Amino acid sequence: MANNNNKILVPEARQALEQLKLEIASELGVTNYNNIDKGELPSRVNGSIGGYMVKHLVETAQRQLSNR
Repeated sequence: MANNNNKILVPEARQALEQLKLEIASELGVTNYNNIDKGELPSRVNGSIGGYMVKHLVETAQRQLSNR
């Protein structure tokens, strides 16, 4: 059984992160991502969605830091 240590440090961000996940899944061609069994998807697809989420969040943070 997998041990999930992923904790959202700012609970108020949960909805925004879920929305970002759905937007990125859609951009990658995965429709109805919220309602499908993630275990049926190849790990490459799930990993790509998470990877693009991290990339987007890092880019956003860099933009915010450069505007200081």
